This record gives sequence, structure tokens and C-alpha cells, in this order.
Amino acid sequence: MSTYSYGIDVSAYQSTQDWTTRKREGVAFAFAKASEGQSSHDPKFATHIKGIIKAGLVPGAYHFAWPNQDAAKEAANYIAAVKPYAGKGFTHWLDLEQYSDGRNYRGRSAAQIKAYATAWIAAVQKAFPGQRVGVYTSADDLAAGHVPSGVPLWYPAYPGASCDTYAEAVKHARPKPSGREVTFWQFTSNPVDRSVCYLSPDALREWAGGAASSGSYTPPPFPKGLAPGKAAPSAVPLQRACTVLGLMAKSVVESPNYGPATQAAVAKFHDQHPQYKAKGVTRDPAIGPRGWAALFALAYGK
Repeated sequence: MSTYSYGIDVSAYQSTQDWTTRKREGVAFAFAKASEGQSSHDPKFATHIKGIIKAGLVPGAYHFAWPNQDAAKEAANYIAAVKPYAGKGFTHWLDLEQYSDGRNYRGRSAAQIKAYATAWIAAVQKAFPGQRVGVYTSADDLAAGHVPSGVPLWYPAYPGASCDTYAEAVKHARPKPSGREVTFWQFTSNPVDRSVCYLSPDALREWAGGAASSGSYTPPPFPKGLAPGKAAPSAVPLQRACTVLGLMAKSVVESPNYGPATQAAVAKFHDQHPQYKAKGVTRDPAIGPRGWAALFALAYGK
């Protein structure tokens, strides 16, 4: 079974697609531009996203960011655009890239851009609990520190003619800009924007929170009896959930103990969901029952 998934993304610049044919060609996911800034909506979004969903592809939408505007208003604009379509398994993306003239970043420091991205992600995550919210961004933005840690990354970088087909892309080394692991790599814009995802189609659907398919991983049971003052349960279920979310490397050996790798993964989870953070405490019991529930919901869509 393939360990990769293929996809495309579209906006008003692309014509209406024959998504059923795209699916037969091997496309497993498709993302469409929904909105930009505080009030703009993509005029072809409804047409694109309805076709994507009807064809049974893993759907997603993206919002082109203006970090020098109000993050709450931009998030509200995006939420209003996608809410009619964002069912279980829908993915959400903040398109964080600078216009060539810099007009959408003008007057903002790196810290302010990161704060904007953090606020936008939090607002969309709150509106669509249990659904994936990630960032589409460049190597320059990652190097500048514009992107919060612990979020899924969709990364554009075009090697050129040597890598302009899916077959060539999956043979290419997986990008790791600024040491960050990418979940999706947009490798070409010819003839349309095309990306590979480093998950099999079944694993991608599970990751996105869709229906589990045959052969997909069955999540472990929720640890019972976890409460402040009680002994910590085995760390293995936590490690598996963190691995699904990309918070822990697959190479880490499972262990019932809360070692440094587990603590680091929990720290990343805390950064992504600060409402579950216990200040000064790094062991998993600090997450508490609500934290476990949130972590498992994010990992398995339940």
C-alpha cells in the first residue's frame, strides 16, 4: 500500500474541475481557497468545495493571511465561508505568505506575525473542535519564526523539471525547512498546484478525522481513572496519539514510562493548546482528563 497521498489545490484562478476524474487519476485530497483578509471570499470556493466533497476526496480550505489586520476578524471571515461545508474530516489552512510588495506584512514584526497566526489558529480550532488546523507557509516564514510550533505544515518548494510529477516527488527527499517536519509538500504549480502528503490515503483520512478504513490504526482505549493525585497510566497510549499528531517521531520506542521524548511531545501539545498547560509541570498527568480527551480527539477524530 502506498505510503503517500496525492492532492491539488485550487482557487478562483482555476476552472471548475472534474473531481471524479481527478480521483480516478489518484488524487486523494483537495484544498480550495475560501477567503482572504477581513472580508474577501473566493468567488469559486462553493463550486470547488462542493465538487471535492461530492467526489469523496479529503477536503480542505485555506485563508490567505493579512497579519497586519485583525486576526479575530480574519478568522471570523474564514469561519463564515467554510462553516456550511466543514463536516468531520475537513482540514483548515492558514496561507501565511508575503505578497511580493510586502503589503500584507507591512508594519509587523516577526513576533507580531507569529501572534497573529497563533490567534487565527486558536479561533478556527475553537470553531471546529477536533478538526485539523495547519499552516501553509514558506521557508522564509519558518526561518523568521512566524509559525507557532506543533501545527501541521503544508510547505511549498519547487525543485523544477526534475520533480514535477507525483512519481518524482515521492522519490525526492522529504523537505525539512528550519528542521520542521512537513505533512504536505507542494512541489509544483504546473499545470496546477500539486502536493504530496506523507501519509497513505487511509492514514490521511484517519488523520483528517474521517471514517476509519480497513487496515487503519485502531486507537487505544481512553485511560480510565485518570485524576489529580492518582498514579499516571502507561505512557504508551499517549505516545501513540502524539505520534499520530506528529508531536513525536515514529522512531521513538514505546515505553510505559514518561521519559524525555514523551515529555517533549507533551510540551508541544501544551504549546498548541495552552488551556491544558500546567505551568512548570512537564509530566503527562498535568494534562488531566480534559487534556487526554482533547489529545485523543485531535489524534483520532473522536
